[in-house]
Amino acid sequence: MTSDQRQERHMKQQWIHRLREGTNDLADGLGSLLAGAFHYLGLFAIGATVAWSAVTAFLRMAAQGHASIDDILLPFIYLELGAMVGIYFKTNLMPVRCLIYIAITALSRLLISDIQAHHQPDMGILLASGAILLLALSTLVIRRPDKTGGN
Repeated sequence: MTSDQRQERHMKQQWIHRLREGTNDLADGLGSLLAGAFHYLGLFAIGATVAWSAVTAFLRMAAQGHASIDDILLPFIYLELGAMVGIYFKTNLMPVRCLIYIAITALSRLLISDIQAHHQPDMGILLASGAILLLALSTLVIRRPDKTGGN
């Protein structure tokens, strides 16, 4: 093999290598674009669903002409869901505390409904109260800053 043939072969290999890198870069860029589009589409769909559910619940309350304590607590759940979507939209971080607040509010609704329906203390009330206490304590643990200076 002559030096010209080796040089030509080397140039072809470099061209193939650059083509492969260019194709990989294009695929990575397209994949990132599609993943980002799906991400935003999903967030908008979740946000729209939360807003639609909140409006529907409010209209149902207005049609009844009164609101029970369950009805009053329900918008707080929708508010936290909306805040969680908004925070995730802006930061790409899942705010775990929002999920905990939603769980506390949902358990409070359950507890109030149970007490209104049965008017008797039972083990379910104790379990729901204990779960609310554990969730409240978990927010304290999550909020506590790391002593080493990190998050």
